Amino acid sequence: MNNITIYDVAREANVSMATVSRVVNGNPNVKPVTRKKVLEVIERLGYRPNAVARGLASKKTTTVGVVIPDISNIFFAELARGIEDIATMYKYNIILSNSDQNKDKELHLFNTMLGKQVDGIVFMSGNITPDHVAEFEKSPVPIVLAGSIEESEKIPSVNIDYEQATYDSVKEFIDRGHKHIAFVIGPLYEPDITGKKLNGYKKALAEANIPFNEEFIIEGDYSYDSGIEAFEKLLELPNRPTAILVGADEMALGVVHGAEDKGYRIPDDFEVITSDNTRLSLMVRPQLTTIVQPLYDIGAVAMRLLTKLMNKEKVTDHIVVLPHRIEHRQSTKE
Repeated sequence: MNNITIYDVAREANVSMATVSRVVNGNPNVKPVTRKKVLEVIERLGYRPNAVARGLASKKTTTVGVVIPDISNIFFAELARGIEDIATMYKYNIILSNSDQNKDKELHLFNTMLGKQVDGIVFMSGNITPDHVAEFEKSPVPIVLAGSIEESEKIPSVNIDYEQATYDSVKEFIDRGHKHIAFVIGPLYEPDITGKKLNGYKKALAEANIPFNEEFIIEGDYSYDSGIEAFEKLLELPNRPTAILVGADEMALGVVHGAEDKGYRIPDDFEVITSDNTRLSLMVRPQLTTIVQPLYDIGAVAMRLLTKLMNKEKVTDHIVVLPHRIEHRQSTKE
């Protein structure tokens, strides 16, 4: 265990502890010769400054909290990578916590982060409730939502236009001649993003004068198994769909494999479009046509926005909507 203290460095370098502190914190008011001598002693002794102690002095810990619903889900893993890369670029450390998409745990983790004196928090959740907003508004540090929507737009956020992306996908099916279009969607108790996606689905149908069929909305939980279960439910319908939009890549893999297990072929029997463009969409056969949601960029832009807020830089727009597009692959016909 390293027990070297700032006192040891000061004594060895024959300077005051205040001088060592100024060197460690990058204060320019230190003579180059003195700075060089202190840094050499720090290196030789292996001194590691205590981040919390430095934070108490500077009111900054250069640490950012990240609350993520499920780190095992590739969607959030790719988003978190964007956060981490930009945090490293701006010399921030990350404290990552997994919330299991549980509201009480999310709020507990949020307050735990504040207790650790983080300088800011990137927060991800499927459902931002009034309880979340109340806690965020009391926060002494900036909060940025990534891949999460808060309807009142009080909290800075980075997303795509989920309603428009879903509309574009359903219209694509309609333009291909489909009238029976199923939507394997995420949890319906998440009204923020799921609700916007459902609005886009309904809007595209209405414009084409296609009646909305509630039986074609199958609720999943973003998992592979829920995709398999969703496809089995669709097979039980008296009027089966010919096209399936899926709200997450992992669920889409379940839909495709569920179809193959029953002897169906994609896209001959069912055309499929998925929603995330994670690497899973390329690892399955047929490769999945997908809404390209720039997950890495969402994380990276959210972290950059947070750095601006933490450093009190000018922010022209605290609600950032990144572009999306549809990437055509093998799960839809040419």
